[in-house]
Amino acid sequence: MKAIRLLMVSFFVLCVSTSTVVASKKSDNNAVIDQDYLEAQAEVLETFMAIGETITNGAGQGYGSPFMDQLISFHAYGDKFVEFNGGKSFDSAGNEENERTLFGTIVDAGGVKRFAPLGDSLKIAVYYGNVANLTFISDFILEIGGVEYTINNLITLLFVKTKGEWKMVHEHHSEYTPAEE
Repeated sequence: MKAIRLLMVSFFVLCVSTSTVVASKKSDNNAVIDQDYLEAQAEVLETFMAIGETITNGAGQGYGSPFMDQLISFHAYGDKFVEFNGGKSFDSAGNEENERTLFGTIVDAGGVKRFAPLGDSLKIAVYYGNVANLTFISDFILEIGGVEYTINNLITLLFVKTKGEWKMVHEHHSEYTPAEE
């Protein structure tokens, strides 16, 4: 199955790279921005899905549970890491505290009822094959104290591929306000 997936991804990468070469002869102004990096996009999506699975499986299982350790492992903490959330800025330690507390202790056990992007809002842009910007409007349903809460936020996750793995180096969460029709 993995061999078939690898062949399919390779085929799509070949198709995209061929069309990119043709397009780049016309204009080289946006060569980096216009490339799709389909294999990298698939890897980032796979990482995002693994993050969601870890959060869902680890909900309410404790601050120091193996699931929370796994969630933290998706981050590349260090001096350059920053999270913007609720109008505040957090460094690596603050982000880790926030995530372990929210998903490990505040959310009820089994309390992640849905962890998904709203509609077709999920976008993955890859640059140079090793930097990815994942954006979406969250469609989360979390149970806290027996009450269900729907969380719709604008979320940006910035990933960098390091040592063969995609790691988050920045998170930005802000309130989503639907456009009035």
